[in-house]
Amino acid sequence: MEIATETDFAWEQPSGRRRGSHQWLVLAVIGVAQLMVVLDTTIVNIALPSAQAALHFGTESRQWIITAYSLSFGSLLLLGGRLSDIVGRRRTLLVGLLGFAFASAVGGASSGFAMLAIARALQGVFAAVLAPAALSTLNVTFTDAKQRGKALAVYGAIAGGGAVVGLLLGGALTEWLSWRWCLYVNLIFAIVAAAGVLVFVAARDDRGSVVRLDWPGVITGSAGLFCLVYGLSNAETDSWSAPLTIVMFIGSGLLLVAFGVIETRAAAPLLPLRIVMDRNRVGAYLAIMIAFCSMFSAFLFLTYYAQQNLGYSPLRTGVAFLPLAGGVAVAAAVANARLIPKLGPRRVVPPGMLIAAFGMFLLAHLDIHSTYAGNVLGPLLLLGVGMGLTFAPAIATATAGVTDADAGVASAMVNTSQQIGGAIGTAALSTIFASALSHYMTSHRSPSPALRAAAAIHGYTVAFGVSCALFVAGAGVTTLLLRGTPVGDESDESGRPKSAAPGATARIIPRQILDLKRQIARLEAENHYLANELRSRRPKERPKTQPRPASHPRRAKPIALGPSLFGIVAGIAVILVAIMAATSHRSHSYDEVVRSCVAKTKAQVEHYRPGALNQLANLRDCESVNRR
Repeated sequence: MEIATETDFAWEQPSGRRRGSHQWLVLAVIGVAQLMVVLDTTIVNIALPSAQAALHFGTESRQWIITAYSLSFGSLLLLGGRLSDIVGRRRTLLVGLLGFAFASAVGGASSGFAMLAIARALQGVFAAVLAPAALSTLNVTFTDAKQRGKALAVYGAIAGGGAVVGLLLGGALTEWLSWRWCLYVNLIFAIVAAAGVLVFVAARDDRGSVVRLDWPGVITGSAGLFCLVYGLSNAETDSWSAPLTIVMFIGSGLLLVAFGVIETRAAAPLLPLRIVMDRNRVGAYLAIMIAFCSMFSAFLFLTYYAQQNLGYSPLRTGVAFLPLAGGVAVAAAVANARLIPKLGPRRVVPPGMLIAAFGMFLLAHLDIHSTYAGNVLGPLLLLGVGMGLTFAPAIATATAGVTDADAGVASAMVNTSQQIGGAIGTAALSTIFASALSHYMTSHRSPSPALRAAAAIHGYTVAFGVSCALFVAGAGVTTLLLRGTPVGDESDESGRPKSAAPGATARIIPRQILDLKRQIARLEAENHYLANELRSRRPKERPKTQPRPASHPRRAKPIALGPSLFGIVAGIAVILVAIMAATSHRSHSYDEVVRSCVAKTKAQVEHYRPGALNQLANLRDCESVNRR
């Protein structure tokens, strides 16, 4: 079966997309909603130690406050994206915003661990509804390619820099008010955004006539993503060889394969194959996934480095990340407004990943004498510029050329790539850090504060080195997948140059007239199609020659694994195998020494804190015992 590609940057916009005088106000509303979702991934991390002390739950339980959000968010994104296509983006936005506000209020008022964990899971559910609807609303609101590029540059800057805002805001609220305000603050964002949605977002959506949901696809897809995210979370807290981790990975693989088979045969698939079988879009999804995988290591380990090695407070740590956020914002704006229209994604995204790789390379050379101004500030700026040149163009590429009926699920794939990339990065790089830390400690003298600091920095630099390698590998893969054709030189869907295509008259006829003509033609085709649907008693009686409108695509047939598709799958597999190989060889010797020390000297074994990133805390327990 021949798969038509849809991601040309000089695309002709679907006729159902409306213009309005409130476009930029819609962008402001969507920006507030997206910022709320992104900052919640880091703001709660800052509040967790205070919440743990106030609610009196153990360190083992603390991980579930983070995992509950990741599980529900990551596993339900595809469903949330398709729901926005079915019930309408405005309704989905309102449900997501109000539900997220309710869950945040419950979490802020929590009186115990169970209540807080349930609230975090609910936050993830409504974030999965909200995030795809927000991005798809931008895609159908901004119909002009130039204006759409600017809007997605703002969105990309928020996606890349929102986590920094979470660190800064979380530190300020925890230090000056209470950890509960790290959750209550979401009510302000949600109420402002909901009011903006009611006023500025169109009350009616131009939706396809999707009558029924693909429930087999919903079950297998959501369950497969759930098992994948849970397996990655369990690998970070336990190990990659733990039985539960292996079972989750195997279950995830089987469920996702079943999901792919179901989607090739479904009449109204949850994830249409035309979305993921475009090589331009696949390259964009991989760029987003790899960038988030590496970015999370920067946030995670630089936060530890700033607080444990430089002695920064949580608030000062958030301020230290501001250069990264500034670099993302400036680079994203320049990329979408000037570079992408002239050069195309292949000449922008891979160089951006190489710039970020160079920033990681510099961070991989930190030592115990390094300072923020001399050794961290410059790499942070490079990392921000590189990620800005990656995020915004990749998001624009991933959502370009989709119809209104597919805007939600295409946006959900962007969010899913972010979430899966972040989960892989946290699990794999945390394990790499722990392995490097253990090897350094066991190969040197007995534990001491000076040795602990040196070992921690060694672990950070190894993780930064792996992140650098990931960025370089991502640059190579995206160079092979992304197209390099600048705007104005692409061909239309029939393969002819746009200057020779029927739409070439757009240079002469005003765009408004063309939009109106396309809208009339589309509505007539859809009306004719629906009339025949109503007259037919059985599917086989449907006229074979009846043309289908764009919003009613033909049922996809199984796709042959051609050379190009095989290359894409092989590239993804190589990256995943490299990550697994790097993390599978983990030294347990030092871990067992610390466990034994704590278990023998404490009344309860539960004082031992599992998880790769708790090794330093366990080590401090042993040192304090040995000094007595």
